[in-house]
Amino acid sequence: MKRFAGPVLQRGRGARVRVSRDASELTRALRCCAPASGASAATCPVRWSSSRPGRPRTAIFFPGQGVQKVGMLSPWLEAFPATASHIIQEIDHVAGFKISDVIQNGPSKVLTQTTMAQPAIMATSIFILRILEREFDFRVADHFDVTLGHSLGEFTALVAGGYIAFEDSYYLVQRRAAAMSEATKKAIQEYGGEYGMVAVITEPEYMQPLIKAIRDFVGHSSDGSKSESSEDVPPIEQVLIANINSKNQIVLSGNMERIKTLIAHVRQFLGHDPRAVRLHSDSPFHSPIMKPAVTVMKNILAKKSRVPGREDEDMVTFPGLMPCISNVSARPFESKEQLKDLLARGCLETVRWWASIKYLDQEEKVRRWVGIGPGKVGRNLVGKEVGMRGKDLVKGGGVWAITDPFEVEEVLRGLEETANIVDDEDE
Repeated sequence: MKRFAGPVLQRGRGARVRVSRDASELTRALRCCAPASGASAATCPVRWSSSRPGRPRTAIFFPGQGVQKVGMLSPWLEAFPATASHIIQEIDHVAGFKISDVIQNGPSKVLTQTTMAQPAIMATSIFILRILEREFDFRVADHFDVTLGHSLGEFTALVAGGYIAFEDSYYLVQRRAAAMSEATKKAIQEYGGEYGMVAVITEPEYMQPLIKAIRDFVGHSSDGSKSESSEDVPPIEQVLIANINSKNQIVLSGNMERIKTLIAHVRQFLGHDPRAVRLHSDSPFHSPIMKPAVTVMKNILAKKSRVPGREDEDMVTFPGLMPCISNVSARPFESKEQLKDLLARGCLETVRWWASIKYLDQEEKVRRWVGIGPGKVGRNLVGKEVGMRGKDLVKGGGVWAITDPFEVEEVLRGLEETANIVDDEDE
């Protein structure tokens, strides 16, 4: 972690925190390890570590769909009007229309539609990240060791990690949202029924029996690819686990009547009454209904970059500045080809968020976590597994979120105060 200079971290209009711009050791190591043209990624394994020996490993993560809110740019526009205005112009240019107007003014029923919500959330997360870069000289590669994002947030994480340019990632998200929405409309037209997503909350000791009962009920009994399951089952009968978010929360996706039947089955035969909460989603994400979207994403990822001056280059750069965790595998992407495959399959496969956090916490000893983007859902999910915040609750670090300018000082101060705290067992 590059030390945040200055005795006081100021907050407010135009405030700045001086940060060293030196390239991190991690960045140099990854670039040195980049395989030559035609070389296999397997011949050059990437074993990552902290970008500064002696400080806790640190992750940056980004939110997915559901955190959108009309006016979510306002605090930043008020705190940094000039910088924010320039960034908004850049984002609107990439979008091809004034998406900032929809984000700021709604109406809510438009912003919550999949085709608008996904690009808006991704753009807002990048907007906040750009504010931090320009107002606080805050460079992701200098201060973080790994990046990840929840479902849609994976596209933001790939931008932050240097794998995909914002212009290309925004286009991918835009097309992904359209393909997901179209897949839902097609299922309704062909089969009828109502589709959506339901969060199921239970005590941790019931989680594994609950997952097993659900998989037994729907006939999907393993962690295998959903693209190879339920081939002959019509969408109206399909219900699968869309997310395993934490030790006490999963999300079901599919036909609503089928989900209700499944919940009743669990309550009757598992001897447990989990809480079920319907989510505000107009599509059953991460279910077999989304299979057409996978094909759309694979076709786009096979094309060249849309960034001016890079039209002859691949859309994906590999390796990036730091490891990025896949939602599908709950492990770092290992090659450009695997990244493209898993990113496309992410429309369909289960989001293994809990497994990702456990992997980073238990195996890679990540001790500090910073969420960037609208809403605090991601921070709360991480906190369920590793503890909320402060060096007394999390070994060597904490869990923070930057959703508005008033949180920047707290996060920067927290990172500075924990910069030299490392457990002996982690060393």
